Amino acid sequence: MGLPTAKRRLFVYVALIACGLAICGWQVEEHVRFRRDAAQAVINRGRDITSTLGVVIRSQRRFGPMVSKERLQSALQALVRPEGQELEAIAILAATGETIASAGKSIEVTPDMLQSRSVFWRDQTLTMMNVMDLGSTSTDDATRARSAIVVSDDRNGRGFRPSNRRPPDAPPSDGTAPPEPNTVEPRPPARPNWMTPEEYNAVIQKQGVHTIVISISTADMRRAVNADLWLRSLVSLFAVGGAIVSSLAWRNVAKNSELQIRLVRAGEMNVHLKEMNLAAAGLAHETRNPLNLIRGLAQMIAMDAGGGPKLKEHAATIVEEADRVAAQLNEFINYSKPREAQIGPVSGQRLVADVARTLLPDIEEKQIQLRQPESALMIEADEQLLRQALFNVLLNAVQAVAPGGTIEVRLFASGPREATLEIADDGPGVAAENRQSIFKPYVTMREKGVGLGLAIVQQIAAAHHWDVACIANEPRGALFRFTHLKIAAAST
Repeated sequence: MGLPTAKRRLFVYVALIACGLAICGWQVEEHVRFRRDAAQAVINRGRDITSTLGVVIRSQRRFGPMVSKERLQSALQALVRPEGQELEAIAILAATGETIASAGKSIEVTPDMLQSRSVFWRDQTLTMMNVMDLGSTSTDDATRARSAIVVSDDRNGRGFRPSNRRPPDAPPSDGTAPPEPNTVEPRPPARPNWMTPEEYNAVIQKQGVHTIVISISTADMRRAVNADLWLRSLVSLFAVGGAIVSSLAWRNVAKNSELQIRLVRAGEMNVHLKEMNLAAAGLAHETRNPLNLIRGLAQMIAMDAGGGPKLKEHAATIVEEADRVAAQLNEFINYSKPREAQIGPVSGQRLVADVARTLLPDIEEKQIQLRQPESALMIEADEQLLRQALFNVLLNAVQAVAPGGTIEVRLFASGPREATLEIADDGPGVAAENRQSIFKPYVTMREKGVGLGLAIVQQIAAAHHWDVACIANEPRGALFRFTHLKIAAAST
């Protein structure tokens, strides 16, 4: 039964831990996906911004591909948001990598960035490069017409608008009729007429819009990623904690189940032992009646004048053995009785004196010096049970000491509400290895001892919630100490 139970427990523990780890792995995967999606969302916003910039640049073109640098710079400044917002900087680069126009913070453009023209993640920002005009170096006029060339409004003092351009409402110089109001004016040429082809090609190389570079703050993305990380860490922590708590709960449930089974079995065993104890006590009680009859008949034989000496000797032996067996039965019956203490105030000094008077013949026979307690402490105890415990311990001491020996009984306060009772003798004492076993039933140090006297003392001490121990007496002998006795309120 033990092995399958252990395997079942191990399986439950592994399953719970696996569930907790699975939830942790799922949260890690979800966080990685969230971080990837957040980064992609920032990249998509950057692409939207560069597309908007392309529209802004195209809307600023005048006279073909020409774009006013001042107007473009103003439009870029309007796009860059205040400090702490998402778009931090914009830069317009020519094909040579030179900055044509910019707004916001300075953007560091390295040669590697110009070659790769991709997305660059930094500690606090995302830098994106978007090529706007790959054919700006072409000599084809149609391609150049799609290019945007950033020039200043004042070009060598001649101004942005050419001087030879005809006003919209002026009549033609050849005398023809002016066009109708809704007539669309023909598209201007790709190259302004005030520039020579050489100048136009040079401006395309230096001022042609080739790449848009933007710098986007990733603070919002980092905050969102960190918040998601904390949330998923919390979920993982709860998952692992839940798995651990569930494992502990399962272990406690299993232990409680085992303890309940053991308690049921212990209860059944206790009931069985009580029944056996009752039956044994009844048997011992019933045995005393025929035993007394045998003892009486033996005494009659011993007193018969017509009997021979041998018969009288046998009769005396029967009486002696009957007395010994009767004493053992009395001890057994006494041991089998339940110990339920009826607590009340008891005078320890008076109780010791009463027990001493009971043992007075034995004490006087061996000329033992018995020192009784001088303290008048009142303790809380069952008087009859305490009397029996004192009698058993004192009887053992009287039997152990040599003629002329000494026995001392001490009763003193060991705390505000606690007292200690000690019975010391100067006999041979008890060996260290036997000081605990002597309180077990049928363990005795005397040849004709029954071994139940100190077991009964242990029962009485347990019924009062006391502790009793046998220790060495100095300089010789044994000392029996009762601790945790309660002082009665009347004697405080």
